[in-house]
Amino acid sequence: MKPYDAHATTDPFARSVSAFETLRCTLSGSDASAWTHAELEERLDVAGRELLRQLLQDHLDLRASLEEEEVRGSGGPPVTGPEGQVRPWRETGHSRWLASVFGLVRVTRVAHRGRGLGNVHPADVALSLPAGRHSMGLRRLAVTEAVRGSFDQAHDAVERRCGKVLGKRRLEELVVAAVDVDDFYRTRIPVPCSREMPLVVQVDGKGVVMRPEALREATRRAATKAATGHRGRLAPSEKPNLKRMATVAFVFDTRPAPRRPHDVIHPPGGRSGERPARPEPKAENKWCTASLIRPPEQVIADAFDQAEARDPRHLRPWVVLVDGARHQLDLITAETDRRGVTVHVLLDFVHVAEYVWAAAHAFHKPGTTEAEAWAADHLTAILAGHAARTAHAMTAQATRERLSTARRYAVDACHLDQLRYDTALASGWPIATGAVEGACRHLIADPLDNTGARWGLPGAEAVLQLRAIVSNGDLDPYWRFHTAREHKRLYPNQQNYALTA
Repeated sequence: MKPYDAHATTDPFARSVSAFETLRCTLSGSDASAWTHAELEERLDVAGRELLRQLLQDHLDLRASLEEEEVRGSGGPPVTGPEGQVRPWRETGHSRWLASVFGLVRVTRVAHRGRGLGNVHPADVALSLPAGRHSMGLRRLAVTEAVRGSFDQAHDAVERRCGKVLGKRRLEELVVAAVDVDDFYRTRIPVPCSREMPLVVQVDGKGVVMRPEALREATRRAATKAATGHRGRLAPSEKPNLKRMATVAFVFDTRPAPRRPHDVIHPPGGRSGERPARPEPKAENKWCTASLIRPPEQVIADAFDQAEARDPRHLRPWVVLVDGARHQLDLITAETDRRGVTVHVLLDFVHVAEYVWAAAHAFHKPGTTEAEAWAADHLTAILAGHAARTAHAMTAQATRERLSTARRYAVDACHLDQLRYDTALASGWPIATGAVEGACRHLIADPLDNTGARWGLPGAEAVLQLRAIVSNGDLDPYWRFHTAREHKRLYPNQQNYALTA
């Protein structure tokens, strides 16, 4: 599409008008009448983006001309630099590139100068120009695409929309935009709830395959030692000494939903339909956090900070659900002692059910009605508050039937002490960690566990935190907060000065 010549005119948007008229004439011509709708879309995508780029360029040129007129006229007020010294001289024609979502544009502005001092550009402050070439809109697009998948996919998506304005390495650098996450959540006021609504905290962990330099020291030493040996083909999904554990914490409110044991475990043969199962508690006002860099105790402390912000006077019941990892229980106990809050710690019932099913298969053949009935009876008893009695009965049965060592192990592995599911069901609390396990899958497995992918620590941490922000539904307010913080970092006072050229 060859643009019309822009004749001498006072209209600052003459080039944009010319580009639009050229596009209009092209679409009304005989050639365009033979195009398919797909060809029309393709040509309009390119020409439309160029038209928007030209509009942005014309607007920037208009602001530059107005600034130059002001300097040539009254000169404007004196400009003081960041160190407090006045810039007495003014020089027009200083320009820099800006990569926007529409393409590359040139920003021309007046430089205020002083002997032995760096140049100051008041227009940079007015436009809130970034330190680098890439605009905040382009950075947000890079973040939005990067948290969906790999950096390669994000780069291709940005290039399809904006053209060749961003390299892959620069994209990885731009994605590290989670520097203000902690400060952002300190300013957020949680939704108030009544004291009858339980406050639920869930903690879990998941590994991410990392580059060697991003592994923790102990894992790196183990990987180096293993590399000196010779192994055959690895088992499916086996990645020894290649992962760094991320800690994920989930906090939410829920409305009490009392249930019975048979609402959770259906009787052998299925339900009759006469007594439909009562619904389980639903998570509300969900908030999650995750980190590869911060230690687990810090992530757990952040989760308790969020919980305490929701219930500062500790008036609501606090329920903590874990998968049984001993170190997590120790960290949670230390955190609750430090804060002086009483919590109800529950072991994820799904994990308990897996152990009971393994024990059922030690007594009965997998897939049989007998195994199903055995597991259902014992799980129902556990939910009714008879965990200790159930464990004793399982051990006694294993002794009577003289199980082999291997099969006896499945029975002995069922640690069923301190499982107060009867209290949890009667109070209407959740008894499974589905929320945090779903968060692990959404935050880590989907974007970071691509086949063959190995992550660097800064990139993986940024994607993890930004994906948590997206999951919390806070990307729009966070980006406004981050943009304001970035402006204050670049232009730390309210005087008319800008970055040194």
